[in-house]
Amino acid sequence: MLVGLVGKPNVGKSTFFSAATKAAAEIANYPFTTIAPNRGMAYARHAPCPHTALGKPCTPRTGLCVDGIRLVPVEALDVAGLVPGAHAGKGLGNKFLDDLRQADALVHVVDASGGTTIEGNPVAKGAHDPAEDVAFLEDEIGRWIAGILSNGLDRWSKAFKAQNEKLERALLPRVTGLGVTEAELLRALQRSTAGPDPMKWSDADVLDLARRIRETSKPIILAANKADAADDAQLDALRKLPGYRIVPTSAESERALRLAADHGLIDYVPGAKDFTVRDPSKLNAAQTKALERIRTNVLERFGSTGVQEALEATVYGLLDRVVVFPVEDETHWTDKDGRVLPDAHFMRRGATAKDLAYKVHTDLGDHFIRAVNARTHRVIGADHVLENGDVVRIVAGK
Repeated sequence: MLVGLVGKPNVGKSTFFSAATKAAAEIANYPFTTIAPNRGMAYARHAPCPHTALGKPCTPRTGLCVDGIRLVPVEALDVAGLVPGAHAGKGLGNKFLDDLRQADALVHVVDASGGTTIEGNPVAKGAHDPAEDVAFLEDEIGRWIAGILSNGLDRWSKAFKAQNEKLERALLPRVTGLGVTEAELLRALQRSTAGPDPMKWSDADVLDLARRIRETSKPIILAANKADAADDAQLDALRKLPGYRIVPTSAESERALRLAADHGLIDYVPGAKDFTVRDPSKLNAAQTKALERIRTNVLERFGSTGVQEALEATVYGLLDRVVVFPVEDETHWTDKDGRVLPDAHFMRRGATAKDLAYKVHTDLGDHFIRAVNARTHRVIGADHVLENGDVVRIVAGK
């Protein structure tokens, strides 16, 4: 799973990325700090980890488990900032958009305080309306996809007319590079103004279809960043934008808390509503003041820094994923090497036992015989719909 972090320059995308992944990212207060995309591993929480029911600790092969909370890996991508005209190559637009091709969902990081222009230059707080950023970014992505659809459309339309093929199936090769599935494309066609005959599509129809493709294949959540510098009216204005889930965030606060925890100064779990200072005597006056500011202005006001919440709202909300644990021994919940609950996989809600088999390995899917629910020890069939937290053994032939 790949989550893309998007937004105009200088809104805190790289800080958000660094906070979520603890990876080094170039951070500065000027546009286009990020040139090459940054890739890193973030984590979505799954609680409780099934090992708490088993009564023995798990040994994850990937991810972590902390205090009974399983941290399931999510790849994050921080790309270059987007400015108006990006679809036509302005700024680093073409590169930005190409980097996003395989993203499953997008976290749009906006400056909720209104302290940066549409180009990403610093201005006084409240001087810019962040709602404009939301509109222009969606428009740019839509126009980029429309450009892909329009390339050679006349020639393709004539060939389609002669083939007597379903429109979504014929159109799919044009958008598979965007990570669009046939089902997503069909939903986009059903919702768009584009009719069944592509030879009759107007430019407006193509753009509308492109926007629907973006909605179905790359849903967006808004991270209202620098929320601690925004007043309630500014945040309420963002919350009123139709069709978006808004999460107030303070990426700088999350980054500071994770760094303090890494240095042993505080105990802090990402996404928590508070932290504990280990030894106040080890903090200088500036550190004490900074931590108290985060506690008062961020944690007490919003309940968390919002970084973890935004990531998990994307995974569990926008993408509607469940977490499933495949094992090879349904009694001890281990793999062949004796590791307890070694893997955790995100699956689409509604996925089946056979879908999980293919997720683990193609051969398991091809030779699927049955599966076993390790919690109940009941045999389940290929079409059994998986639930969040299921522990499953796949039985396959040779």
